[in-house]
Amino acid sequence: MNLILLGPPGAGKGTQARMLAESRGLVQLSTGDMLRAAVAAGTEVGKLARETMEKGELVSDDIVIGIISERIDEPDCADGFILDGFPRTVAQAEALDEILTQKNKTLDTVIEIKVDDEPLVQRITGRFTCAKCGEGYHDTFRRPATDGICDKCAGSEFSRRKDDNEETVRSRLQAYHAQTVPLIAYYGGSGRLKSVDGMLDIASVTRQIEEALTGL
Repeated sequence: MNLILLGPPGAGKGTQARMLAESRGLVQLSTGDMLRAAVAAGTEVGKLARETMEKGELVSDDIVIGIISERIDEPDCADGFILDGFPRTVAQAEALDEILTQKNKTLDTVIEIKVDDEPLVQRITGRFTCAKCGEGYHDTFRRPATDGICDKCAGSEFSRRKDDNEETVRSRLQAYHAQTVPLIAYYGGSGRLKSVDGMLDIASVTRQIEEALTGL
């Protein structure tokens, strides 16, 4: 099963992708993680990405698509993968469809996690993670059971993303609406889109996603 999780920043895509990966034996593919891995491994596409980043330039769609193409050829993706944070534009979606066709693979469904903008601002500006294992928390909605101690690994160091401030978050949401929202029509037109209510708690969103995947 090959899936895309679509939604604005802070919608919970990463959390739901991790849970799906564990429950269904899929591989979670984050473009940021794949990019860093390709650079570290010194693959041909990774070398191109390194050269681009060293010049202070943005990594092009061609390079990102190349990295995804390399990654989904690896054996652990044979049983399926979840794309988290990609594609971000219709052009990227079209390129993804093309490489999947070339590899005789299919995109089974796209899950849209729908969340309103104002609650997202509150969600994002309050989140923090365990520096050791990456477990996510929130000032209001999900604090560790014991303050200062990670529930998952018992680590005591936490971090916040520098760009998780209100001004940056609102800018990212504007970019999402301008660049990524058109994907809803793109995938909806091909019958691959299913939407869930991301305003609910994590467990309820998970249940909706599982229901959307029933029969696939």
